[in-house]
Amino acid sequence: MDSLPMPRNQRQPSLATAAALVILALPGSALASGIPTGTPLEEIVVTAQRIGLIGESRAASEGIVTSAQLQGRPVLRPGEVLEVVPGLVVTQHSGDGKANQYFLRGFNLDHGTDFASYVDGVPVNMPTHAHGQGYADINFLVHELVDTVQYRKGPYFAEEGNFSAAGAARISYIRDSGAPTLGLTVGEDNYYRLFASASPQVAGGTLLLGLDWSQTDGPWTLPEDFQKTSGVIKYSRGTAEAGFAVTGMGYDGSWDSTDQVPQRAVDAGLIPRFGHVDDTTGGESHRYSLSLDAWSRHDGRGWSALAYAIDYHLDLFSNFTYALDPVDGDQFEQYDSRRVYGGHFEYDLPASLNGLDGSLRAGAELRMDDITPVALYRTFARERFETIRKDDVRQAQYSAYVIHDQRWTDWLRTEAGLRFDYLDFSVDSDLPANSGDETDSIASPKLTVVLGPWAETEVFLNAGRGFHTNDARGTTIRVDPTDGVTQADPVDPIVPATGTEIGVRTAAVPGLQLTAALWNLDIDSELLFVGDGGITEPSRATRRYGVELGAYWTPFETVILDADYSWSHARFTEYDPAGNYIPGAVETVVSVGLSIQRDLGWFGGARWRYFGPAPLIEDNSVRSHSTSTVNAQAGYRFSPRLSVMASVFNLFDAEASDISYFYESQLPSESQPVADIHFHPAEPRTLRVAATVRF
Repeated sequence: MDSLPMPRNQRQPSLATAAALVILALPGSALASGIPTGTPLEEIVVTAQRIGLIGESRAASEGIVTSAQLQGRPVLRPGEVLEVVPGLVVTQHSGDGKANQYFLRGFNLDHGTDFASYVDGVPVNMPTHAHGQGYADINFLVHELVDTVQYRKGPYFAEEGNFSAAGAARISYIRDSGAPTLGLTVGEDNYYRLFASASPQVAGGTLLLGLDWSQTDGPWTLPEDFQKTSGVIKYSRGTAEAGFAVTGMGYDGSWDSTDQVPQRAVDAGLIPRFGHVDDTTGGESHRYSLSLDAWSRHDGRGWSALAYAIDYHLDLFSNFTYALDPVDGDQFEQYDSRRVYGGHFEYDLPASLNGLDGSLRAGAELRMDDITPVALYRTFARERFETIRKDDVRQAQYSAYVIHDQRWTDWLRTEAGLRFDYLDFSVDSDLPANSGDETDSIASPKLTVVLGPWAETEVFLNAGRGFHTNDARGTTIRVDPTDGVTQADPVDPIVPATGTEIGVRTAAVPGLQLTAALWNLDIDSELLFVGDGGITEPSRATRRYGVELGAYWTPFETVILDADYSWSHARFTEYDPAGNYIPGAVETVVSVGLSIQRDLGWFGGARWRYFGPAPLIEDNSVRSHSTSTVNAQAGYRFSPRLSVMASVFNLFDAEASDISYFYESQLPSESQPVADIHFHPAEPRTLRVAATVRF
């Protein structure tokens, strides 16, 4: 496994937000970084070599990945930082400026529907989004500044709420980047990237400054012309016992996209493998945020608080079916403009039931999304000619949770939690019949039992209830907006999920950590909002179960070897003659990596990633092909100030696909729709060379 167990008592304040190309930020709190607050606040420094944190984790599938491990992983896109989560696959089915596609535990998570992500405590996922529910665009991440990635899987953790049924990841930025740094990367396909960072001491605190600018055309016959600028400013002051942080983050991007293409067009030679059908698709997006984080802990009691504000915008042009309308074409525009405001407060104190170690944590969360508007238009060459629907949406979520952690004996500890979420939707639609208000709530009990340790080995039993919300527009819909006449049935605002897990972690062999987990997850209904149709489509209840195995080995101080294997079985549980397979549910994921990090001289790493075939329709008669790629990097540190590195992505130039779908489309030369596989190819072998100078 490429991770360390997540220390429950690590108190690494963190915080994050985004403000345009130049930004302002500070370090955050235990709350913002998502670390449980019911245990001591002493800061634990976790290095790649320190893996024996037995007695701290709450599940075999929970962990923390450090910056030392991240340095040895080649990164093609910022979103691939999340692939440190064992079993998680991050791909792309359109332009690089769009949110990634995620796969985990038998889910095609689309752009984040059941996987919650945070950066310095600020949520990434967007509910009631123009393109997809839970849309998680992490393009704003500056990966060199990442300190840790803490992850959890399953609905067993009371501090995790919306979109976390399959899992959650909390990314924390460093506080101090050390000496001022300048990095330049150049690569094939007109790739250029400039990275700069500094951490001056200001007014008794540390000011982290980071800038990331890049451009690329990609391998596509339609040059992508992806222009991206991201920045971080983070000011932190104080200690692990008491302090505060202010963080600003900003991102601005624009691109032309090559969407997935039909297999038949490539086979017939109508377009090349990296070709396109519509040369006017693409988009632009920005995300700016500002957050304030504070924390205090004394005499075994502590609190942490986070407040944030986000300004977000996406204007996306897509065309997946081409010419079902032979006159005007099938291109559409999805538009999302919103402000997000939220906060999180947590308090913890000692609370033993038997005289042994025990603690009580209580937390409250608030999030308000003011979306004006979220809209869907028909377009031709990016020019609007018809409004399918246009809505102003106000969505509020109020949450509270309580967690009791108790050690009963030297081999038994438990954690019992209860979470309550209340949602309030208000939709003002351009079609009055689809306007309205809706509320819903859910109570989610959680239970963890940990047995051990015996010989540096623990056994974990986890159970819990979680959920994801549905698009607010689906909860008030009455009429199909595509024709304004056909009746449409509203959906429930909340979809519950129930999961269990049994796992084991052992560090009995020095330098080697092994994990294994068996898990199960049931979801009442995977209702989806179809962004290109403006309507909600219900699907059936589902059941998933699987096994995960991991190994993490440090045979030498400078060498890290890790391997993960994940297998999932995913099916609809309600009968339908169409079949019971879940389209896009990847069954097998394997990742194997090697990292060699030295202060001077040669360093490098390599990673093999495999994700297996998946059913593309319910009867399993059409399946995707497996994808297997190897990324590698090697570099030389001439001194602590100067290093160079070469990275090769898709080293063996595998003709693989990032994603595949099966649906009907019609090319301009065709007279009727054709059901076909549509795929987005993985990028071919790509070379990038970087030089880094520290002043």
